[in-house]
Amino acid sequence: MAAYILRRILLMIPTILGIMAISFAVIQFAPGGPVEQVIAKLTGQGGDAGERISGGGADAGGGNFDAMGEGSSKYRGAQGLDPEFIAKLEQQFGFDKPPLERFGKMLWDYARFDFGESYFRDISVLDLIIEKMPVSISLGLWITLLSYLISIPLGIRKAVNDGSAFDIWTSGIVIVGYAIPGFLFAIMLMVLFAGGSFLDWFPLRGLTSENWSQMSWPDRILDYFWHLALPLTAMVLSAFATTTLLTKNSFLDEIRKQYVVTARAKGLSEGRVLYGHVFRNAMLIVIAGFPGAFISAFFTGSLLIENIFSLDGLGLLGFRSVLDRDYPVVFANLYIFSLLGLFVGLISDLIYTWIDPRIDFERRDV
Repeated sequence: MAAYILRRILLMIPTILGIMAISFAVIQFAPGGPVEQVIAKLTGQGGDAGERISGGGADAGGGNFDAMGEGSSKYRGAQGLDPEFIAKLEQQFGFDKPPLERFGKMLWDYARFDFGESYFRDISVLDLIIEKMPVSISLGLWITLLSYLISIPLGIRKAVNDGSAFDIWTSGIVIVGYAIPGFLFAIMLMVLFAGGSFLDWFPLRGLTSENWSQMSWPDRILDYFWHLALPLTAMVLSAFATTTLLTKNSFLDEIRKQYVVTARAKGLSEGRVLYGHVFRNAMLIVIAGFPGAFISAFFTGSLLIENIFSLDGLGLLGFRSVLDRDYPVVFANLYIFSLLGLFVGLISDLIYTWIDPRIDFERRDV
């Protein structure tokens, strides 16, 4: 097993290099980079990115802004701006260096987890990610736990009662819940329970109340879950559907095998057959997928929910960074998420072997 783990870790290096190289190459051809964002703002054509630019670069070029000349055609909208001002912007954002040199420096820095400073926020990228992480961890952790706590018992009961009225109507609920987009259900919850046209029971913004630090610990816990109630409800509706059907199908597949027939023939109780023999084999794929499910909910499942409920987490941070062309934040998120995804894949394989020792990856190709 040690040799297999070492091979997997070594394979992560070219994988992460490939991901970063492809992403970096795509960015080189993407229009509207950070320099163009600032130029657009200064010429009255852009959005909010220019307002958040850290003081040094914009102020350093400000004195040359009114100097009109032939300008530079390298950037869209730069005609008429002083070339020295454009050069200072390029230097501030690091675009005065060749692409290969910038890519090599980025890889060296990222290997040491040095992600630099945000282009448009006066804060280091690592501090910014850490600042937003509690929201995403809260959503990812609770949605994964809730979906498993609902899905596994429901899937087992559906398998045991396959074809019954209970199985049919719960399948209908699961399919409808999976078909309804989470953001649409979130909007409906807001209208019904968050001060829309009906009830005003839940808050619309943030993970805690403004006076949270002044509350007692029991009140803090209640306030925390009060704020999470609607976002989690909106996300769990579709999150548990896949795991429920996977659990049911896994149990059905195992229940029909010969060893189950033999166990029943020996007079074992149904509970002993299900949870003493079937459960371990049927839940192999479900439990081993837990790390992946958590990462999926953590990083990809909460973007729209964070937007709707004004939860300032990693999903919203990544989305805004892409819009603002805040490349240090974009690449840092991509690098961290890719690393976590690769390690989670390895952890899932190790969980397989822990649940079922008969599986031996060392005897198989990676």
